[in-house]
Amino acid sequence: MARWLMFLPPALFVALAVMFYVGMQRENPDDLPSVFIGKAAPALTGGDLPGYPLLTEADLRKGDVVVVNFWASWCPPCRAETPTLIALANEGVRVVGVNMMDDAEQAKAFLASDGNPFAAILFDPKGKTRLDWGVTAPPETFILRGDGTVAYKFIGPLVGDDYEQRFRPELAKAMGQ
Repeated sequence: MARWLMFLPPALFVALAVMFYVGMQRENPDDLPSVFIGKAAPALTGGDLPGYPLLTEADLRKGDVVVVNFWASWCPPCRAETPTLIALANEGVRVVGVNMMDDAEQAKAFLASDGNPFAAILFDPKGKTRLDWGVTAPPETFILRGDGTVAYKFIGPLVGDDYEQRFRPELAKAMGQ
């Protein structure tokens, strides 16, 4: 029995090394794909943010591409990406938001000070929609096709080269450009 235990640490090391090697051979090792890609967008649960149009499930299936952004007023990267979201909305892209785990007054103050890129907003103070969509922390952004299926998930703020090189091509692909 003792001789068999001698081989256990090297065998575990080799198994771990193989697992790491296989993981590094993926096409994009930094990519965390969503399990929802190609499937219908999950349910929206929450309420309205007083003074702003309510985001409903019907809004996700109107026939046009929709960008769904999960954000919070306490999130500095969310503040950094707001100009990008405003620019997308100004380009004619339908941008909607899910305000997660936030205070309604602070969320409204955020929109008043930084600008409101959202055509509609779902207020989700408990984070139920966040869990249903597999969002870990804001900001996270989904591109939905016109039929409400998820085309792409982007983790992090929509800024800089990462936005230009990963998000924009996926948006163009979803829009058929």
